[in-house]
Amino acid sequence: MRLVQFTSRSGERKVGVPTSGGASLSPMARSTSVYELATRAIEAGKSLASVVDAEPRDADASYDEIIAEGRLLPALDHPEPNRFWITGTGLTHIGSADARDKMHEIAHGADAEMTDSMKIFRMGLEGGKPAEGEVGVQPEWFFKGLGTSVVAPEADLPMPAFALAGGEEAEIVGLYLIGPDGNPWRLGFALGNEFSDQVTEALNYLYLAHSKLRACSIGPELLVGDLPEDTRGTIRVIRDGTPIWEGEFLSGETNMSHSVRNLEHYHFRYDIFRRPGDLHAYFFGAPLLSCANGVTTQSGDQFEIDVPDFGRPLRNRMVAVPDRAFVVRPL
Repeated sequence: MRLVQFTSRSGERKVGVPTSGGASLSPMARSTSVYELATRAIEAGKSLASVVDAEPRDADASYDEIIAEGRLLPALDHPEPNRFWITGTGLTHIGSADARDKMHEIAHGADAEMTDSMKIFRMGLEGGKPAEGEVGVQPEWFFKGLGTSVVAPEADLPMPAFALAGGEEAEIVGLYLIGPDGNPWRLGFALGNEFSDQVTEALNYLYLAHSKLRACSIGPELLVGDLPEDTRGTIRVIRDGTPIWEGEFLSGETNMSHSVRNLEHYHFRYDIFRRPGDLHAYFFGAPLLSCANGVTTQSGDQFEIDVPDFGRPLRNRMVAVPDRAFVVRPL
């Protein structure tokens, strides 16, 4: 099952299920958000899929028209955006260390000593998939932002004026709701463009936090259920309607150095991340980066992440935005 959040032409929020063939969405007549559906499922002790199946439906809506008219919403959102935590991890995929190492080589030369990134990656290869009941090695982790930093599929990704670059980071995102008892419930998975400043990151690994404080995009579809072990697709950078680069997207635990369970353990062990009613979007790491393959993006480029297991592709255009002036004043 896959879920799509969107607005009707009259501005009403809707949640729909893609119909067979994917040309239309079957909207729920009563529920207006995945958050609402998931909350009800937890309260009733039922699965999210069973709650969705029991919902009455409105007439089908054209998926293509929703996309063309800019009416898609992120795959998950919170009525109070500041209660939606956006975080992530890196160096979790077989190909991710190579991309990070190329970034470092570009910034510091081919003869630079082994990076901390490569050390963490090797630790993950050796201990990132623990046996059942055991805890593996700790992964890298970063804070990305809150719900206010998430833009909808097909919407513009703003690149700050102070950024040195803006590049796609095509990833799988785990989506979670914290129940009334403080227990995390995984609602499912979605495609995500974590969108970072890899040039800033490459200057010094300690700049990782700065490079991540950017907008991101999640969706358009939330995959309810298990993550496929081996999920594949294509990442593209498109300029003026023509792809200037594309690469193969390889994710799922077959292509990862950490298990999803191990990543979840190290995120949700912190009490602050188990506040009842909060949502979490946890980016699982990028297997491939265009910047590590010689691509320099520019304002107006479109990023496309097309993975059939997740339905329609995630597309966003990067747009440079001007400085927003501020003054820090003593009070």
